[in-house]
Amino acid sequence: MGDKAEDLAWRRKQALAGGGIARVEAFRAAGRATARERIDALLDPDSFIEIDALVSHRNHDNNMHMHPQFGDGVVAGHGSVDGRRVFCFSQDFTVFGGSMGEMHANKISKVVEMAERARLPIICIWDGGGQRAHDGVHSLAATGEMLDYFVSCSGRVPMISLVLGPVVGVSALAAALTDFVILGEGRGQLFLSSPLETEETASGEMTTEEVGGAQMHASRSGISCLTASDEDDAMEIAVELLSYFPDYCGASPPHLDSGDPHDRDCPELGTIVPHDSNRPYDMTKVIQTTVDDGHFVELFPSYADNMIIGLARLAGHPVGIIANQPKVLAGCLDIDASIKAARFIRTCDAFNIPLLSFVDVPGFLPGTVQEWGGIIRHGAKMLYAYAEATVPMMTVVTRKAYGGAYLAMSCKHLESDYNVAWPTGELAVMGAEGAVNIIHRRELKEAEDPQSTHAELVKDYKNKFGDPYVAARNGWLDDVIEPNETRLRLIRALKSLLSKRVWQPPRKHGNIPL
Repeated sequence: MGDKAEDLAWRRKQALAGGGIARVEAFRAAGRATARERIDALLDPDSFIEIDALVSHRNHDNNMHMHPQFGDGVVAGHGSVDGRRVFCFSQDFTVFGGSMGEMHANKISKVVEMAERARLPIICIWDGGGQRAHDGVHSLAATGEMLDYFVSCSGRVPMISLVLGPVVGVSALAAALTDFVILGEGRGQLFLSSPLETEETASGEMTTEEVGGAQMHASRSGISCLTASDEDDAMEIAVELLSYFPDYCGASPPHLDSGDPHDRDCPELGTIVPHDSNRPYDMTKVIQTTVDDGHFVELFPSYADNMIIGLARLAGHPVGIIANQPKVLAGCLDIDASIKAARFIRTCDAFNIPLLSFVDVPGFLPGTVQEWGGIIRHGAKMLYAYAEATVPMMTVVTRKAYGGAYLAMSCKHLESDYNVAWPTGELAVMGAEGAVNIIHRRELKEAEDPQSTHAELVKDYKNKFGDPYVAARNGWLDDVIEPNETRLRLIRALKSLLSKRVWQPPRKHGNIPL
């Protein structure tokens, strides 16, 4: 066994060496951790079990037989995060620039398939330059199968992607198929086409960071849910996100009671909404005051910031929060906000996380840009997501809830379970001024004093429809509550709704207006 043991030891040493000492040291000198160091930083100490460490490419073209590499540029396996078992992989940029060859893609497919079978989350660390041109169509076939495995896992097990280097092509597509994408600031970049092929970067007009960097994807494309200041921060974000999710779609989310009293009074909520219904306020303060310990993990904070989404806990139970932000575009729904909310609603529903909506919405954003951009179709996505969801759903109307936007924000008519309003709530087809201009246009035209007549009609309309009691009388609200009672009421409702089950007639799948 002596020679065989030495041969095995040599092979393992080669696998651990990655792209070689020179490349590894250059990588570290640039302030970047290696693939194995990243996995060690993510997982609990000594918990990582590697698979396919001795896999190597089988390409003999383009002199590739001169460059055998154990592991083929990706480190994969399973371990634990805070004691929870997870599968993970990390691309190794020191090996062929992290490019995805046939065996590289097959390794990722294998670990993703294992995660699906074991019903465990998967964390993906991306740092590679797309498909490996040297492997030709073999690489193309293997990456296609890999993408199919990612789609199979979608909605079955939580998937989180960390982008810690330049990621191009198919690797970028695969990262976008996961539930959450976290980009590292400075080095995390995503491109579908190589920056060398992009006219603006090739000419020097724009930098690669401006075309595919973390801030761009966080604020413009909406791909990055959060950005990380460094690699350690990225790991911490991934671990925190995972703490809100179950291992798989058939399990309940983890309960973690912080000790924050369930019956805690929230007097601050009574002073947040201004007396003037046209004045803005920060809905984030409402959320933080209501949830456990004021801890709210906001997602996509720089993208479509007229809509707030994120994760928090009520009585220790994870909840997904969707809220209008009155201080940005008055909280109107537009194309980006609708897409942002719809995706998050479906993610929470897939993993049994209850939904809590805070509503202050005057309507859909008007204008030709929105109409031509398809606000009808995109707004329908959000309405569809709420109507399709089977998890417990709770809604709090803090102020305005007008028209179709009211319907799209988890109204009672979409089978929301617990809907309440504050006394400041206004549920109507539209604002009083607009309604009066339409209903009484002839009367206003013939009035001797149009201004005073308009003011009187607006006041009358507000008396009839400018409060939540008409909706409450018709059963479209379950109650009108004092703001300071919001936390207590929501927790009581949530506890009774956790056992909610919805039977649905069988079908292949719905046809969401994508």
